[in-house]
Amino acid sequence: MHIFLALVAGLVFGIGLIISGMTDPAKVIGFLDLAGQWNPSLGFVMAGAILVGVIAFQFASKRDKSLLGDVMRLPTATQIDRRLVLGGLAFGAGWGLAGYCPGPALASLVSGGAKPLIFVAAMVTGMAIFEMMERMTARHASAA
Repeated sequence: MHIFLALVAGLVFGIGLIISGMTDPAKVIGFLDLAGQWNPSLGFVMAGAILVGVIAFQFASKRDKSLLGDVMRLPTATQIDRRLVLGGLAFGAGWGLAGYCPGPALASLVSGGAKPLIFVAAMVTGMAIFEMMERMTARHASAA
């Protein structure tokens, strides 16, 4: 049941990304181009997502278990640290250069084409490198 509901949620999310135009790199880059032909439409998509997220987190923060009965695991970090800033900079650079972020890139794979495939391959490679570095850091910390 959990996998089925995860699939449904992913499909709804992907369809929403496609309908809102978030899978179109030109539209995303137009939103980021403040000095050129700025396209504010994605600002409305983001505002809607933030509103839904705020409501969902308020609802979730009052619960001990998820709607499916699992233990609720909400983020606990409250500090802005070096890792957060560097991760945000890397995300922003990738988004600005390619016009994709992870969700829309995965949804764009359905349409075919080399650009989303190259982006997803680079994203997965970056995630693998990060995971290897985390494991090496953890090994060195435990050995010391």
